[in-house]
Amino acid sequence: MKPLSPLLSALALATGALLAAPAHAVGRLVDVNVIDRDSGAQLPVYRHQGEWWVAGRPGARYAIQVRNATGARVLGVMAVDGVNVVSGETAGWDQTGYVLSGRQTTQITGWRKSDAEVAAFHFTALPNAYAARTGRPDHVGVIGVAVFREQAAPPPPPIAPMPAPSLRREAAPAAGDAARSSAATAEMEESAVAKQAAPRLGTGHGAREDSWVGHTQFERRGSRPDEVITLRYDSHENLVALGVIPGYPPQAQRPAPFPESTARGYTPDPPTWR
Repeated sequence: MKPLSPLLSALALATGALLAAPAHAVGRLVDVNVIDRDSGAQLPVYRHQGEWWVAGRPGARYAIQVRNATGARVLGVMAVDGVNVVSGETAGWDQTGYVLSGRQTTQITGWRKSDAEVAAFHFTALPNAYAARTGRPDHVGVIGVAVFREQAAPPPPPIAPMPAPSLRREAAPAAGDAARSSAATAEMEESAVAKQAAPRLGTGHGAREDSWVGHTQFERRGSRPDEVITLRYDSHENLVALGVIPGYPPQAQRPAPFPESTARGYTPDPPTWR
């Protein structure tokens, strides 16, 4: 793949699917949440030690739902398990992504294979994850969205000659806090590996599906993202073991193999039907 120029040729999403703003979404410039496509349910988001988590269901197809909360276009460079969902590269901020119009909502349903097709995202055991199968298992279990505002068009030239206005360069929000928070979470995860109740979840490279995009030009306002959204995931059992989810909900009564272990004798006849 050729290096991208500052004037990025990004993917423009169809504007037809404008959805209502989701509840419990993560983000400021854009709202991000995860949809279980097999059940249609929006996965609950849990806050734990400064990080956001969702519990995936092994085998279920899922979508990353993104809503542009601003009135202007934004670019979202999106990664799953440390891999760019469009290009398949090990993810970096300077790579290609999806452009959303103001207030637009869309669902990213898989790894992009062409302008017309994706390979569906689905939750799977870590060894079967796309990142692990391509030799990159270190960052399995995380969804990332790096959001860039668009560079404003230059103002028209003045009618009469005059000194150029003094412009003050504003810095984009630093990503240092997010990096430190990620490091702390990694340490927490490492210390809790022994507590995990099931194999870690990753994202598989599923069946091919139709998914159409176009191309558009997008010039980023700065080289650093204006926002970086991190959403971690694992199975419900593992999130309970890690302390992200307080505990299981009350369980229905479970059958016992020997409910009356002291009973003696032989098998009686059942009651006579009346």
